[in-house]
Parts: sequence; C-alpha cells; structure tokens
Amino acid sequence: MDSVKIGFIGLGLIGGSVAKAIRKYYPDHEIIAFDKSRETLALAVQDNTIDTACASIDEHFGSCSYIFLCAPVSCNTAYLAQLKTIINEDCILTDVGSVKTSIHEEIIALGMEENFIGGHPMAGSEKSGFANSRPHLIENAYYILTPSGKVSRDKIDAYRAFVESLKAIPVILDYREHDCITGTISHLPHLIAATLVNYVKDHDTKDELMKALAAGGFKDLTRIASSSPVMWQQICLKNGENISRILDGYIQALENVKNAVDSGSESALYSLFETSRDYRNSMPGASAGPIKKQYALYCDIIDEAGGIATIATILASNNINIKNIGIIHNREFEEGALRIEFYDEDSSVKAVELLQKFHYIVYET
Repeated sequence: MDSVKIGFIGLGLIGGSVAKAIRKYYPDHEIIAFDKSRETLALAVQDNTIDTACASIDEHFGSCSYIFLCAPVSCNTAYLAQLKTIINEDCILTDVGSVKTSIHEEIIALGMEENFIGGHPMAGSEKSGFANSRPHLIENAYYILTPSGKVSRDKIDAYRAFVESLKAIPVILDYREHDCITGTISHLPHLIAATLVNYVKDHDTKDELMKALAAGGFKDLTRIASSSPVMWQQICLKNGENISRILDGYIQALENVKNAVDSGSESALYSLFETSRDYRNSMPGASAGPIKKQYALYCDIIDEAGGIATIATILASNNINIKNIGIIHNREFEEGALRIEFYDEDSSVKAVELLQKFHYIVYET
C-alpha cells in the first residue's frame, strides 16, 4: 500500500492500539488525530504514534484515505455531522464501537452510506486510555466489519485487506446481527460481572471476609468489572433493546437453575454443568486477542523449598523447553498450584505424560 493519510478522532485504548498497529506495519503512513485530551495528543506525538495533533475536526481530515471514529459511542454520532462536509468521496469512514445500530442509523440519516463501513475490533482490556494501548492488541482478534448498504465493493475489499494487514481477522456482518451477537457474548457478561461484584460488596461481612477470600474463580469471572464505567454505560444505553431482551432470557435461565436447586433435581443440575462444560470446551483454543494460543498445564506441588526446581529439572533433562513458569495466586488446587507454559503443543503433551509418570497431579488447560 502506498503511503496514505489516516485520521483518528479519539485515541483511547482501542483507537490508540489501532493507530500503533498502523504505525508498526505502515511506518510511512501519515497519521493525524483529534482528541479532547491535550495530554493524550501530546503523548501520542511524543511516542511517534501520530504525526500531527489536531485542535479540532477541520480540513486536515479532508485528505484522509481512512478516518477512524474512536470516541465513546454517544460522541461518535455527534462528530459525523462535522465530517460530512469535510471527507472526500474516496475516504473510508469507520468506527470501533461495540454497538453498531445507532451509528448506522445516523449515517443513513446524514446520507453518508457511500463512505461508511462500521468496525468493531473484538479485543480490549479492563484497563482503558491511550497509556494502555498496544500495537498488538488487535493481533489475532476478530475484527467485525458492518458495511453500509450503499458502500462500494471496492471499499469493502480494501478495508478488509487493510484489517488483515494489521494481523486482525475480519468478519463481515449486518449491523443488526452484530448488535444481537455482541449483546449476548460481550454486553451480558459485563453486566453479570458488575452485578456479581456489587452483590458481594453489598452482602460482605463487616470485616470484608468475602473480599479477602475471593480466589481465582471469582476474580477470573469478574475481571471485566474493572472496565470503564462511562463506556459500558453508553453501550447499555445504545444497545438497550437487545440487552433487555437478552436479560429476559438470562433471568429465565437463572430461574430454571433456582428451580433445580429448590427441587433438588440431580439430573437438571448435572445437565447444567455437563452441557456448559462440553460447550465451553468446544470453543476454539486460539485466543481472539493479542496473545496467541497458549500451551500450558497446572501441576499440584508441595509448598516446600526445591519443588519448582525439581519439576524444571525433570522437564529440562528430557529436552522440554519451558516458556514460563510460576505459582498462581490462589489455592483452588489441592496444594501449591504451579502453572507451566510451553512454546508448542507437542512439548505440552510430552510434559503432561512425563510429570504424570513421576506421580504429579496435572491439570491441562
């Protein structure tokens, strides 16, 4: 791709990460950006993520081949009217929002469909802001594209190829279908995490024993509750119809679980855990995010001096290379819990067989 000019409106976690990915793979591209935070813009210029910090959305964006709307969902729609009289006919206008219907409806109302392809990189972190953005955040992540009804096939193909060149995985969806899917697999989990954390907070003992004893399972399930309150407030408001319908279904599912518990139904309870286990285990092992598939195991060890060294020696003497090793910070296993990560699947499989031969209890991920 020849050197082109790319504009960003908003440089938070996702916008900053996309910009850094472009800088990594297209160092000669000119990147300009507008953000309400002068500090963010200064930092982006300082670390060479962008070439030019814009004080407003002005004619600088008129010569851009791509413009990424990366502000909060409610703000993105407000910026469209400003861009309508600025962008050129060949520009691909996109966003990175988790909700698509609202911005597509605004695009249709403004007559901007010929330029717009919605975008949603399905990657992120509980940490927010440009300071936490990384060029590899979207690597191997699904990147949903929701083309407008009037955008050309050439623009769709060009944007899909561009996303692929940033090492993300493009998937094309209708914007309404996108909001139904993300409402279930993204928005609902955040609501569950947030309400679960608040439930524990409201029912904790006076000396906060629940907080003190919360171990890996609780923390893994609720990690996303640390995400940006502003962002998730806006997502819930913008995708409210879908989320309300999905919550109705989930509440009914919880009622079914309660009935099974109340009635002592062994078959219903077993089925709950069996089907969820089987479906969860059938999900692809590859990570949809910055970290590729991990080959790791957990091993029970006695908490004594030399325990880790013994295991490392066993593996090394059999020519098995360890990528990472360390004690995990909970005690949901029988004794000490050692996590060992390997570079490839073959090494992981051999390690399991070898450690079991030495009578270690091993759990595969």
